[in-house]
Amino acid sequence: MGHSAPVWDHKAAVELTKDWNGIDQIVLRNPQGASARVSLHGGQVTSWRSDRGEELLFTSNKAIFKPPKAMRGGIPICFPQFGNCGSLEQHGFARNKIWTIDKKPPPLHPNDSLGKSFVDLVLKPSEEDLKCWPHSFEYRLRVSLAADGKLTLISRIRNINGKPFSFSFAYHTYLSVSDISEVRIEGLETLDYLDNLCQRERFTEQGDAITFESEVDRLYLSSPNVIAVLDHERKRTYVIRKEGLPDVVVWNPWEKKSRAMSDFGDEEYKQMLCVNGAAIQKPITLKPGEEWTGRLELTAVPSSFCSEGLGSPLQ
Repeated sequence: MGHSAPVWDHKAAVELTKDWNGIDQIVLRNPQGASARVSLHGGQVTSWRSDRGEELLFTSNKAIFKPPKAMRGGIPICFPQFGNCGSLEQHGFARNKIWTIDKKPPPLHPNDSLGKSFVDLVLKPSEEDLKCWPHSFEYRLRVSLAADGKLTLISRIRNINGKPFSFSFAYHTYLSVSDISEVRIEGLETLDYLDNLCQRERFTEQGDAITFESEVDRLYLSSPNVIAVLDHERKRTYVIRKEGLPDVVVWNPWEKKSRAMSDFGDEEYKQMLCVNGAAIQKPITLKPGEEWTGRLELTAVPSSFCSEGLGSPLQ
């Protein structure tokens, strides 16, 4: 990947490297061999590997890695707008900006620091940003990798404006799966959702789990804070824990839409699933000086894991 030099050792490996465009990226490692890669382009997690070296996030083989184009895969940050539900570009501008590293971040909580490597990134609006979205903010993103391989993203967005502003938000998480037809989501059953394939009409989820046989683009409302994505073929379950993110977007483009996307392979829909912790239906409003926090935790565990244990609180 280019030049690599150790920086800011948070009792675990944190390296600063460059990608093939010369953009800085941070590699977090844990003692067991798990890793995560975070690009300063978009503050985007571009890789999350297990201690066996398996890639847990999907990235398209046709992804474009050149700014200002957002990369198709990993975990793009959608802020201050999700999708096209506002006047800004698709999914807002945060995922297309170059973030900076906070070299003197606040320390992790003592109970939270054991074996964790982490990096803090900061985004502040440019003059150009203020023209299209005239609100001053400070966005702090902490990405951490725990000793057990758990990946955590914590976003703190503060209003440093003289007046209130509102925004929508999502962690646009592309999970790598063996075969979409072998995957099920547990934790969203019986919930209401808005279906983007039916003009955002509201429906109620009827199944005991969500499975996939065609294109899906839904916004699940008032969702629980723990959701599981079961991949039967890989005998692996992704456990998604979240705070401050009441909505969940579930998206798979299926065949027809895949063929229409220039930065996505025709058959790649079979190997990916987006399950996004989000705040969309009711935008977040911050008064001057107020701060919002949205937290996402991702864990990959063997599928023998009993989904009845999903009610456990965030750790």
